[in-house]
Amino acid sequence: MSLRFYNTLTREKEEFTPIKEKEVGVYTCGPTVYNYAHIGNMRSYIFADLLRRVLEYNGYEVKHVMNITDVGHLLSDADEGEDKVAKTARETGKTPWEIAEFYTKAFFTDTKKLNILRPKVICKATDHIQEMIEFVQVLLEKGYAYEISDGIYFDISKLPDYGKLSRINLDEQMAGARVAVNEEKRHPADFALWKKAEPNHIMQWESPWGMGYPGWHIECSAMSIKYLGERFDIHTGGIDHIPIHHENEIAQNKAYTGHEVVNYWMHGEFLQVEGGKMSKSLGNIWTVSDLEERGYEPLAYRYMCLNAHYRKTMNFTWEGLDSAQTALNRLRINIEKFRNATNHIENREALEEYKKRFVDAINDDLNIPEALGVLWELVRNKEMVSKEGHELILDFDRVFGLKLDQEIEKCQELPDELMKMLKERAEARARKDWARSDALREELRKRGVIVKDTKEGQVWELVKK
Repeated sequence: MSLRFYNTLTREKEEFTPIKEKEVGVYTCGPTVYNYAHIGNMRSYIFADLLRRVLEYNGYEVKHVMNITDVGHLLSDADEGEDKVAKTARETGKTPWEIAEFYTKAFFTDTKKLNILRPKVICKATDHIQEMIEFVQVLLEKGYAYEISDGIYFDISKLPDYGKLSRINLDEQMAGARVAVNEEKRHPADFALWKKAEPNHIMQWESPWGMGYPGWHIECSAMSIKYLGERFDIHTGGIDHIPIHHENEIAQNKAYTGHEVVNYWMHGEFLQVEGGKMSKSLGNIWTVSDLEERGYEPLAYRYMCLNAHYRKTMNFTWEGLDSAQTALNRLRINIEKFRNATNHIENREALEEYKKRFVDAINDDLNIPEALGVLWELVRNKEMVSKEGHELILDFDRVFGLKLDQEIEKCQELPDELMKMLKERAEARARKDWARSDALREELRKRGVIVKDTKEGQVWELVKK
């Protein structure tokens, strides 16, 4: 089955045809590094990771580029307010570069815990100021931009199809917009390419228009084209990027090159928490570290994300994460039988059928939930327990990224002492020493480890704080 992806630009599921035969260029909008990334952000990066893994599973060499926004992203997406990185710097008394370095490192620490593959190219906005200035100069020369007192702005009236990604009605949108607008702008939706800096603005660079700093949108256009060329295959991000950030990228790209730059726009849906939005006021903005502090593995959250299609809203609850952790542990227990198998399977046709169903699922717009169902059917089928069955499980995990090649003891980190107690309890049950088994279970419970006995064997999980 050929690869098919849903293209936000056309609102259709399309067959994927790469620009180059076996190479794919993918650009992912990366984090604004002024704070820790939350689990909603991480869902978007898990989606981008699954896309890359599916492409590589299909034999493509993927050049995956991700930006790091360390300047230019203002508190408002409408070119108003303070720079997010600069604001955190001012509030903490640190430099913007210290803030950016700290949160960039924290971001990649979290993505590693979630087994998200590191992009091939990671590009920081502050390392590409000159490319952005040159990009803006071209837009000015071509008549797509104009200068006013506070900066250089893109003139959306020069592009008749502006708004095609989000399919917004600009007149209706402006009718309901805030009263306070920049009266110098030709159209309220014109957006900043370069902002002129006040003398006390922390982050600023020399430019043909005086000291200033780039707008948020220009960085992605400048860097994606630099590293992937004036035509590349796929651009990913969250759906919150559609109406402003990606709409403006498309406009800049077309004005700069004279043609469409990106062939497929793919967007991940929102994550809800307990059926609602994440917000500081509700105190429900969770990070990977928050999950760990409650005793969950980051991979349990990844598993949870695999159960929801990337284009469907996903609802995060602690009960749901409980279920994901339990399911992941049970999956590992089932796989142990395959890991220990020494026999070879005779029914190769059945294995090939599992493989076909798996490929059909992942190639149908990343239907990972269906592919996960195929894996569960495989591991529960006693007739498939074999060396070849184990090889197929690990083959599937090239996409899932759940580290199913690890032995159970290495999946969750526990002190050696507690691991020895778990092993001793399993041995006690094997020799039917129920008194010793119960005593060890109670001691483990006191130490924060809940042990359950299933038909597949002993299952344990950490107590949630």
